[in-house]
Parts: sequence; C-alpha cells; structure tokens
Amino acid sequence: MSTVSNELEDWVGGDQPKTLGSLADVFGERSFAIVFVLLMALPALPLPTGGVTHVLEVITMLLALELIAGRREIWLPARWNRLELAGAKRERALGALLRRIRWLERFSRPRGLWLFGHRLSGMVFGLATFSMTLPAFLAPPFSGLDTLPSIGVVVLALGVLLTDAVLAAAGLVIGTLGVVAVIGFGNLVLTGIRQLV
Repeated sequence: MSTVSNELEDWVGGDQPKTLGSLADVFGERSFAIVFVLLMALPALPLPTGGVTHVLEVITMLLALELIAGRREIWLPARWNRLELAGAKRERALGALLRRIRWLERFSRPRGLWLFGHRLSGMVFGLATFSMTLPAFLAPPFSGLDTLPSIGVVVLALGVLLTDAVLAAAGLVIGTLGVVAVIGFGNLVLTGIRQLV
C-alpha cells in the first residue's frame, strides 16, 4: 500500500531533480499540503532562527493565497520551481521528517473523507494555513513564538495529506493556541511600550 512517507521516500531516492517543482509534480493536487509540511517544518522546530525562516513563511502564505483563490495545483515562479530541496543537511532533515510522518501514519486513518477533495475545503485549508503562518511570520525573532503556529500548519497539512479530519483538527487547535500566544505577547509588549511613553 502506498503511503505519504513511501511516496516522499521514493521522491527523495528517485533520479529526478530534488526541486520544489518536481515535488509538486509528484504529489499533484496534494502538493499544497506536502509543500506546506516541508516549508513549515523548520519554523516548527523549537529553535531560535533569528528571522531566517521568514522566506519559508512568505512562500507558504503566497501558496495559501493560491488555495484561497481556488487553485487546485501549485503555480510557482520558475525561480522557485528550481529551489533545491536536496543537499546533505536538507536530506537529513527530510529523513527526520519522514520518521515523524511514518510515526503519525501508524495512528492515523482516513476519517471525515467527505471533508477533503472539495474546492471549498481547499479554500478553507488555505485560509487556515495563511491565518497561522502570518502570526508565525510576525512573531519577534528569537522569541520562539513562531513554533506553535508553525507546528499547527504542519499537523494540519499532514491531516490533509493523510485525509484524517481528527489530525487536521488537532493542527487547527495547536495553531490557534500559537496565534493566541503571539497576539498575547504582542499585546504585552505594546502595553509595556505605552507605560514607558
């Protein structure tokens, strides 16, 4: 039986170029979800990145806007299509991600299939992804506040890939908690600045 982890592993071990464009070709209509997983996996790590992940978050938000606009397949500028996802460090990260996906596949099963595959569900997926990625992007560098919203996007996208509504809902809950944390921290900072002025 073909699983998401097997498909991703075949892509990593295949002869084709390891680019964002070739990944989108392999996964077809599911390419939005797999690309969101790959792009947001780094911001989801509980490590201070100092804003390095902002490029990944911007690409994620632009792709989410494509989903909101009703696109079923990814459109990327030629330069982004050629973005290499290979290399020693990236392949190690992909290996770690594959292990996490395999672990989730053991517990996940298709649930709420009627929610997936519709144009409207794609638009909602895009809106949720954008709504969680924007606060991750706006979170102060080195604060670690981008972690929870980013984990939310990754788990939601995995839920869509595995057609598991429960996993997707868990991603929404995690992401919402992250958004609340970013907004709450931002409010505290603004209150502190007002008191100083």
